[in-house]
Amino acid sequence: MKRRAGRGALIIIALMFATSGALRLGDGLGVSLARAADGALSGGSGPAAAPAACPPLPAELAAALSEREARVAAQEAAVNDKTAALALAEDTIKGRLDALKKAEEELKATLAIANGAAETDLAQLTTVYETMKPKDAAKVFEAMEANFAAGFLGRMRPDAAAAIMAGLTPEKAYEISAILAGRNALAPKE
Repeated sequence: MKRRAGRGALIIIALMFATSGALRLGDGLGVSLARAADGALSGGSGPAAAPAACPPLPAELAAALSEREARVAAQEAAVNDKTAALALAEDTIKGRLDALKKAEEELKATLAIANGAAETDLAQLTTVYETMKPKDAAKVFEAMEANFAAGFLGRMRPDAAAAIMAGLTPEKAYEISAILAGRNALAPKE
């Protein structure tokens, strides 16, 4: 299951907005609860009871509201900065992913060209060995490493390969035959 790019960034941004809203709601809640508790404790009857608290002056209220507004503005600015940073990081990641995909496609194309050229070279060399006199080709195959020789003999027509194998020493012919016979021994049978 593939996840779409950028989905994680959107979730983080949504969480930041939810956190900002919760902070705004709860910002004055603690102070209000403390004032209510203080009023309940001091509001009892008797000679030790303190006089009821006076409502705050408009200047004090304005100052408190201005301070709270400044805190909220700072929090909003921080959230906006984080959102901008996330958007920039997301754009950078998308750019790098696009560049990586382009490089991968170019590498695949280069490998396809190289594989095609190598296959063409092997086919031409196999044809050269097939058209050589079997006695001369056997001398060349006798000098080759057995795995390398088995690769060519496996690609040849059976009659040409048989004529070359007949010219090899019995030990070399056996070694190449064992390699050819065991090449697909580990291939899945089902």
